[in-house]
Amino acid sequence: MNFLEKKICEEGIVLSPTVLKVDSFINHQIDPLFMQQIGCEIAARFKGEGITKILTIESSGIAPAVFAGLELDVPVIFARKKKSLTLTDGLITSKVYSFTKQKVNEISVASKFLNAGERVLIIDDFLAHGEAALGLAELVNKAGALISGFGIVIEKSFQDGRQKLVEKGYRVESIARISEMNANGISFLKSEVTSL
Repeated sequence: MNFLEKKICEEGIVLSPTVLKVDSFINHQIDPLFMQQIGCEIAARFKGEGITKILTIESSGIAPAVFAGLELDVPVIFARKKKSLTLTDGLITSKVYSFTKQKVNEISVASKFLNAGERVLIIDDFLAHGEAALGLAELVNKAGALISGFGIVIEKSFQDGRQKLVEKGYRVESIARISEMNANGISFLKSEVTSL
């Protein structure tokens, strides 16, 4: 059992066979030292890939992305889910369906921060159906940048997100891969931890 799997078992709350609550260390309250460990683990898996930028989506992807960016010494950009008065021109946009919120969001980044030819690592807190990941990939593709891979904190391997990304030829690295969860507990697929 790796460090993240242990934390999920200790603090995660299974709300249903498809919903895991991890608000004590990722989605609401952030444990900075633990998040630094997660960022370092993702960075270790992509070191040597020539990453020039990290892209994530607000808000739970920001913390692991920032720590990975610190480790890889690259800027981090996050896609916004809401329109901003200061972010209006030169936008690259994509639509993402949220299963959690049961609605479609238009996500956007300023084109001046995502340039053609850049090598982009996409980081997110969860991978389930892959909607957010594919939306982020669309932003990178529209910018003419290259996707080096996806760094995922928690993957629900029993859902089809990984399959969708792999079928498109993307590399997916997840720290914790959940194969099943219910009232009796959480089962994980084997996941290599490189930096610990």
